[in-house]
Amino acid sequence: MLTCEHGGNHVPAEFTRLFRGQQKLLNSHRGYDPGALELARTCARRLKVPLHFATTTRLLVELNRSPKHPAQISAATKLLTIAERELLLAKHYYPYRNRVETEVETAVGSGRRVIHVSFHTFTPQLDGVVRRAEVGLLYDPRRAGEATFCAQFKQLLASRRADLTIRKNYPYLGKSDGFTTTLRKKWPDAVYLGIELEVNQRWPLGDRRAWLRLQRDVAEAAVESFAQFSAGR
Repeated sequence: MLTCEHGGNHVPAEFTRLFRGQQKLLNSHRGYDPGALELARTCARRLKVPLHFATTTRLLVELNRSPKHPAQISAATKLLTIAERELLLAKHYYPYRNRVETEVETAVGSGRRVIHVSFHTFTPQLDGVVRRAEVGLLYDPRRAGEATFCAQFKQLLASRRADLTIRKNYPYLGKSDGFTTTLRKKWPDAVYLGIELEVNQRWPLGDRRAWLRLQRDVAEAAVESFAQFSAGR
């Protein structure tokens, strides 16, 4: 199962007043993850698996944060009344999260093991610090299945692209708060793997041919990784 929580920077009509004059911010990495949805769609087509995605800006509500997490609601959204916030969550947060969670529950209930890959991209530089990677694989190192899957994926992608710097649990830690960490609390490693795939935004914002090639290589590595892991190799 594939997901993309930060696929766009859309602002629903009822909340446009919160972002007047803020288009530059909405178009930045703080508004969404450039390229993440395109990559997720490429991989979903190649893998022939479901893709859940959202295009509402993360500046309105952060789908990759747990309920009640301080970053779930942005500074702009905090200007809303309590009733308006509850409506926002009811329309744009819980439906998405519940759809994904229901699919995992259905699969696990039928005796299957779920490999969930959540697609993200990261800004090349944050707070003056240059990120030293092209691809990051985020997982919980305490969960053997996730560690094995990421090791296989890294090896398979590196075999195609020796020019890429591929790092584990970078530029963030996989055990930090996120949708996958919430789902891990519900299901053990034996039936659920939660992986976040991060790609440096210099690729989708750079040369188009190079970006298309990277998408293809990531998708092919994903196909082989799923096959190898499922076969127990």
